[in-house]
Amino acid sequence: MTTSHDATPSATTVASQRFIAEHMAKAVALGDHLADLAETPNAFLADIHKGFAQMSDPASADGIRAVAPTIGPVLGVRLPLLEATFKQFRKCIKDVPAAGLFDIADRLLREEDAEFHWFGMWMLERLLAADTERTWQMMRRAARDAGDWISVDTLAHPYALGLLLESKRWSDVQQLVHSSSRWERRLVGATVATLPHIKRVGAKDKSVAGRCLMLIGQLMGDPEPDVQKALSWALRSLAPIDPAGVVAFATKEAETARTTKDGGRAWVIKDALPKLPPEAQSTLRPILAGVRRRASAPSQIQAAASAVDPALITAAPRL
Repeated sequence: MTTSHDATPSATTVASQRFIAEHMAKAVALGDHLADLAETPNAFLADIHKGFAQMSDPASADGIRAVAPTIGPVLGVRLPLLEATFKQFRKCIKDVPAAGLFDIADRLLREEDAEFHWFGMWMLERLLAADTERTWQMMRRAARDAGDWISVDTLAHPYALGLLLESKRWSDVQQLVHSSSRWERRLVGATVATLPHIKRVGAKDKSVAGRCLMLIGQLMGDPEPDVQKALSWALRSLAPIDPAGVVAFATKEAETARTTKDGGRAWVIKDALPKLPPEAQSTLRPILAGVRRRASAPSQIQAAASAVDPALITAAPRL
């Protein structure tokens, strides 16, 4: 019998691996070179354009558009190459004052192609510690401009770090719950999902999980699948930190979904079930049985927001 371990890689996979191998040294060299230009923004922008153009792959660009149909212009720089460039750049700029990097990050976020945005977003975590307010303003603009899930989920990392650095940022994220943009609403869930993975004190505190559940609760009932996926991802991330809190939240939302026939809400809980304790899964599955998503379903966010347990709000951490 042939197992998945014995399966022959597809021609597409082989071509991708070959392209990455052939361009990896160039990616690392580009990171080195860009570090030398970290204090000359004009030269940096000119040379990162040249470097990315040399590493672009039309097949990768087609693949990105296939998984993120709403994305704007994209060069097709494969992620391992993009990451290798940035990691080398980051390693070489440890002694460069953060003040000199703000202009570069700001200009990258204003570029057309998505790869420049992602590179700039990766820079934001370094800049947050140097000047949180200035960096946060760049992050807010990036959130308003985002039009695809890849960019939103990339931006979630600096947003999550920002929550841990300054407690007042929780109210900024909460405002996104009411945004007319599904991408800004998705950013709420993606930020919550990412937060437990940030290497910083407080990231895995139960008090933080309680506040995160409050944010998720305010978006439960959102009709957009892109938002629902982020909410489920967030619940799965919080489950290991506060199992009892997540189970209580999921049980309450499952009952609401059954009562209101809210298929979107039910889908979020169903998708998070594998991360819940077995006994909770056994309890929740019958409650959710038969509640299906409908493409034309209206938003039920307001019902969800009014049903948030006030105890979750009082659990907010002092960071």
